[in-house]
Amino acid sequence: MIKRYWQKGAKQKIRVIIIAIALLVTLLVLRDDYQPGLLFIRKYIFIILLSFLVLFLAIRNFRKTASAGKRIGIFVSLIVFFGLLYVVGWHYKMYDYMKTFNVYNNLNRIEISELPLTQNERIQPMRNIFSMANESVGETKDVSLPHLVRVDSVNKWTMAIQPTEKYVWQGINDNIEEIFAVSSTTPFPRFSSENRIPVTFSIGESLKFSRNTYNAVVQRFNIFQLFTLEPSDTFYMKNDKGAWVEVVSLIKWKGFLFPYPTFGGVMVVENGEHDFNDYVERILIGKGTYISPEEMKNHPYLTKQNTLSEKVSRLQAESLKFIGGFSDPLPWNMKTAVKIPNLPDDQNQQPFVTDFDFTDTNLDAYSGLYHWFGLEPVGDERTSLTYSVFIPADGTDRLYFYDHGSKKQGYAGVSAMPLKIIESRKEFDWSVNKPVEFRPYIKNIAGRKRMFFLGTISAVREGSDKFDGAATPDLALIDSEYRDVVWIDAKHPSRWNDFVYEQLGEAWKESETTNDYFKKNHFSIIEKNKVLLDSIQLLTKQKKDIEKINKLQKQIDSIKGLD
Repeated sequence: MIKRYWQKGAKQKIRVIIIAIALLVTLLVLRDDYQPGLLFIRKYIFIILLSFLVLFLAIRNFRKTASAGKRIGIFVSLIVFFGLLYVVGWHYKMYDYMKTFNVYNNLNRIEISELPLTQNERIQPMRNIFSMANESVGETKDVSLPHLVRVDSVNKWTMAIQPTEKYVWQGINDNIEEIFAVSSTTPFPRFSSENRIPVTFSIGESLKFSRNTYNAVVQRFNIFQLFTLEPSDTFYMKNDKGAWVEVVSLIKWKGFLFPYPTFGGVMVVENGEHDFNDYVERILIGKGTYISPEEMKNHPYLTKQNTLSEKVSRLQAESLKFIGGFSDPLPWNMKTAVKIPNLPDDQNQQPFVTDFDFTDTNLDAYSGLYHWFGLEPVGDERTSLTYSVFIPADGTDRLYFYDHGSKKQGYAGVSAMPLKIIESRKEFDWSVNKPVEFRPYIKNIAGRKRMFFLGTISAVREGSDKFDGAATPDLALIDSEYRDVVWIDAKHPSRWNDFVYEQLGEAWKESETTNDYFKKNHFSIIEKNKVLLDSIQLLTKQKKDIEKINKLQKQIDSIKGLD
C-alpha cells in the first residue's frame, strides 16, 4: 500500500517522508510515555508468548474444524486455560512466587555467625524528619521523601525543596533551588542556616514533562535499556568533587522464565540551570550519566553509600522464605518460611537504613550503610525474630543473614515491640501517640553482644495521617532477649549503654551464670561511681559521728570540771 502511494508522484513521496520523520521523532520524544508498555512486555514475556502460542494453535484448529461441537470444545478450553492462568498466576500469586524463587536462586547469600555492631545511631525516624521539613517551607514548595546518605563522612537526611505539585505552573516553570541536609545523629535537626543548601537542579521529582526525573532518566536509556531498566528512588548527595548531584537508583529486570528485579546501577544528574540547550538535550536524549553496577567501584562517593532501591532489597529479603526449599512456603509446609513484618501504625516500613560496623566479624564486608530487615515466621500470632538480614545499601551483590531461629535465641521480633512500649507507659494516650520504626541497636555490653530495638514515639493529630515530629522525641530501647523496655534520653546518646546496664545489669548477672564478665566482678561506670559515692557518704557520716562524740566529750569534761 505504501509502495503504491510512493510511486504515484513526487508530492506523495514528500508526504511519506514527512510522515516517517514525524513518526520517528514521536517515537524518539515520547519514549518515556510508552516505556512502561515495553517494560510490561519484558516482565511478562514468558506468559505473553505462552498465551499467544496457545491462542494461535486454538484459532488454527478452530478454523480447520467443521464440527460445531469441536469448535465449542476449543472455545471452552481457551476459557478454562486463561481462567486457570489468572486464578493460579494472579489470584494465588504463583507468578510472584516463581519470581521470588528466581531472586533467591540468584542471590549471593552469606550466612554470618556474629552480629555486627551498630554505629552513628539515628535519633529521628524518617517520617518525623519529613514532617519537620514540611513545616519549614512555604505554600508553593514541597519536600521530597528523605533518604539517609553519607555526606562528607557523616550520615545525613537529604531531601529536595521542590515546586509543589498542587500548582502546575510552578512545576513547569521553576527549578529546584535548595536542598535540606540534616544530621541523623542529633535529636535537634535544624532546617535552616547551613543545613539549607542553595543548589539548582533543572530536573526534579515534582517537575513536569521533560524536566521530571522519571521522564529525563527514561529518555536517556538506549533501545535495550528501555526493555530492561526502570527508575526508582531518588537520592541527593555530594560527588567526588564536592558538588551536589541527583542520583537515581535503577532496577534491572533479568531472566526469561519469570523475570526478576535486581540492582541496575544509577543515573547521575548534575546540578545546573535550565536553558535552551538543556531543553533540546532533555527532549532528544534525556539527562544523566549512566553508571553500571560494575563501574560504581570507580566512583568513591557511590561506594558504602545508600543507592539501592528498597523495592529490590525487600524482594531479596523476602526470598529467604525459600531457605527450606522450593515447596516450604506453600500453605501445607511453612516450616522455615518467613515474612517481612509490616506494622499498621508505622508509616515507614522495613528496610531501615542503618549504619553497621563489621570490623570484628572476620568478614570481607564494609562498615557503613545497610538495608536491615528483621524477618519473622509467616503466622500473624508468631512474632519471634528468625533472621536478621543485612543488604549493602550501595548495591553490592551480597546478602548477609544471621539465623536467630536455628541458634534458638528466642529473640522477640519487630512485631512484638509496640506492645512492649505500650505496656511500659500506660499513662500515655496511645490513640494519638504511636511507637514507630524499631531499628536495631547492637552493642557490646557486659561481656557480650546484645541486641535491642530502638523505637521512637511519634505523635499524630486526630484526623490526620501524618506524624508530627518533635525536636526531643521519647526514645526507648527494648532488649529483644529479656523483653524489658529502657527509656533513654535522646539528648545524651553516649550514656545509653549506662542507662541500659543500670536497669538490666542485675537481671543479666542473675540469669547469665556462665558469663565471665560477672564472674570477674566487673563493674560498669555507674556501679563504680555508686561504690565511690557510697564510700564518700560513709566517710562523711563517720566524720560527723566523730565530731558529735568530740563535742559531747567536751561537754562531759566541762561538767566534771564544775564538780
